[in-house]
Amino acid sequence: MYHAVRTFAKGVPWNLFLLTVGCGLFALGVKAIAIPHEFISGGVFGTALLLHYTTGLFSPAVWNVLLNVPIFLAGWLFVGRRFFFYSLYGLAVVSVATQYLHVAIPITDPILAGIAAGCICGLGLGIVLHSLGCDGGLTIISIALHQRYGIAIGQFSLIYNITLFVLAFSLYSPDNALYSLIMIFVYSKVMDSVSTIFNQRKMVLVISPRHEAIRQDILNQLHRGTTLLSACGGFTGEQRPVLLTVVHNYQIKMLEEVIFRHDEHAFVIIENTLNVLGKGFSCVRHYD
Repeated sequence: MYHAVRTFAKGVPWNLFLLTVGCGLFALGVKAIAIPHEFISGGVFGTALLLHYTTGLFSPAVWNVLLNVPIFLAGWLFVGRRFFFYSLYGLAVVSVATQYLHVAIPITDPILAGIAAGCICGLGLGIVLHSLGCDGGLTIISIALHQRYGIAIGQFSLIYNITLFVLAFSLYSPDNALYSLIMIFVYSKVMDSVSTIFNQRKMVLVISPRHEAIRQDILNQLHRGTTLLSACGGFTGEQRPVLLTVVHNYQIKMLEEVIFRHDEHAFVIIENTLNVLGKGFSCVRHYD
């Protein structure tokens, strides 16, 4: 079952579906809300919007394609072919949808518009992050620089966006730039939530003399793996194992029942995890 799900997640139809929906939603948020209010997003598409507003030449979609041409030429050399072609498709979806999608969501308040655009764009980008590609632009540059020079992906993105908004404040309307920051803040939070919604798990540490019985029930009833860690009691100095396991969120109550059925005095620590990679959980994302 695990191998079937993993194979499906790597399949072309599923990744094209994620890129189509995700990039389409991002384009909808930009075209229907951000552009009518003259907001700018981050990254290369934000640069395209800024050039559109300040020069009046070309549409944001055309600017986006022009800016991405040298990026994809460099990406052909420094990123994997599979990631390159998926990202090329994502760029095409964003650009075509932004150019030909004629829809406007009538929100007059700029703060509400920034929040709404952030929610829609963040939902789209979060879906894109579940695929094996991206929407082009800054992600390709960041990955290429990381692979060639070891520069952190997030660090380069932060520097780029800071530079972009410094230019926006100096060349453009400060009010619209501030409203744009609201949009970017919202879509960053939504994007993070959507991208990790299926990856968050609970890491559980159990200290109990009945650890062997608890371990067997976790294996047989919850069908989750366990690890015994060697530990020493800080007060007694006694050697005792600590049982470590990682479960899905919906299994927490079942795990608690298993633990306290065997030992009502067990010491249990439950922590959120950002992501879990490995058999039974998420797959490692490769850019080749």
